[in-house]
Amino acid sequence: MSNSKPNYFQRRTKPQGPRANERIRALDVQVIGSNGENFGILPLKKAIELARKEELDLIEISPNASPPVCKIMDMGKYKYDLQKKANQAKKKQKIVSLKEIKLRPGTETHDYNFKIKNAKKFISKGDKVKFTVKFKGREMQHTELGKELMKKIIEETKEIAKVESQPKFEGKQMVMIIQPI
Repeated sequence: MSNSKPNYFQRRTKPQGPRANERIRALDVQVIGSNGENFGILPLKKAIELARKEELDLIEISPNASPPVCKIMDMGKYKYDLQKKANQAKKKQKIVSLKEIKLRPGTETHDYNFKIKNAKKFISKGDKVKFTVKFKGREMQHTELGKELMKKIIEETKEIAKVESQPKFEGKQMVMIIQPI
């Protein structure tokens, strides 16, 4: 037994990319030719005819303008150029990651210097650094040691970094985030 009812929940796909040719909704459009000359404001049908004569498409470049700006060009080339621009933008963006350095109130000077050296290396690469000072047991009574440690870190990294979030307590640990200047 076949189901003759239409499927009401069928997903309709939206056309991707800019409107072109008959999909353009405006009556009059500002037309730019394939080699950059401005034809001025023309009726949509005449603009499409001009594009067909050159065996190209009429593509809506700026749909929000009044009247919309359309250019005569090849749709495939236009989509390729848009994709290329998007890839270039993606290459140029910098992903900032958060590196964490864990300390204790009684961290020895050699270990402290090593961790500060690593923090400076992370900051020079453009990453943020989260410093965590953990307190255990009786160390909770000496939170001023953690505050002094955080002040010392701020002093040593002030030439290359600034404090994003000031040192604050979260449970049994003190947390601070610094970022590159």
